[in-house]
Amino acid sequence: MRAKSQISSLILYFPFCFLLVYLYLCNMKKTTVFLTYVMFLFLLSCLACGSEETLTPEQQRLKKIALIDTTIQNFVRLDSVPGYDQLEGLSAEAWMLVEDSTGFIINQKNADRKLFIASITKMMTCLLALENGNMTDTLYITDDVFITKDSSVKLGDGYRLGDLVYEMMLVSDNDAAYAIAKHIGGDTLTFCNMMNQKAQYLGMDSTHFANPNGMPNNENYSSASDLVRLSRYCMCDSAFAEIVGTAEADLPLVDGRHLPCLNTNQLLTTYEGCIGIKTGYTRQAAGCLATTAKRNGTTLYLVLLGSRSRSSRFKESAILLDYGFNVMKAYCEK
Repeated sequence: MRAKSQISSLILYFPFCFLLVYLYLCNMKKTTVFLTYVMFLFLLSCLACGSEETLTPEQQRLKKIALIDTTIQNFVRLDSVPGYDQLEGLSAEAWMLVEDSTGFIINQKNADRKLFIASITKMMTCLLALENGNMTDTLYITDDVFITKDSSVKLGDGYRLGDLVYEMMLVSDNDAAYAIAKHIGGDTLTFCNMMNQKAQYLGMDSTHFANPNGMPNNENYSSASDLVRLSRYCMCDSAFAEIVGTAEADLPLVDGRHLPCLNTNQLLTTYEGCIGIKTGYTRQAAGCLATTAKRNGTTLYLVLLGSRSRSSRFKESAILLDYGFNVMKAYCEK
């Protein structure tokens, strides 16, 4: 990264030096030399920034999530950073830990392996609802979406779409996900097609969605690397970030009742700097967690899959995040 910066500087300075020598040889007055120099610098700056300015917000978002850099080991001896010795004992089957602004892959294990992801699936459901839905729409829990019956929502309950999205993400409500999918897509199959089209658009090549909530299904899977990409994309949406960063909420139903909701992501209240994102657990997938945390200007993204239990996914994620912040501290000190 530093080498690229040095090369860019040289490319910019060579024309300056050449121009100054040329003007000196032509015996031009100092004032003219100075003004010409400033003008040339301004033009070069415009050219350097022009490519960034022509990118749309969506193109900038896609460029950001595609930023992945494997060269952190060139700057920091990773096995000497505090916390490294704890990584070997983690039970999770796969993970990927990335620093957002640089794209540095700080640590990974089986990051491209296709695995079951449980309710982390709801990240995509939430994203599509925010992108395609009217948050003031009213929808009801009907027979065709009251499927798992292990949810906080009950048959006949009515919600505004925005409130039901909150409820789905905070308490990881499976039937709420079905209701949202039906409302946005017209039916579950159409909505799943939307999920897979969005995954393809984001370059999630190891991902396939078969339902909107992540309940056990052999055709519903992803990888840690794909989910890091999805996490970074989703968190660029301020509405999504606000939802997943909410620790608890008292959500209204259309009939005037209220449903208290406590976020299943314990790290929001137990880990300094945690600002999201989503939990997941089934016997098929074991413990899963997509996390982002920010400290002192450093933002980390972590997806951990296949941890031993519901509780171990939080402990193991905290160990990885601590290690990640230690690595970036060592990098910044250098």
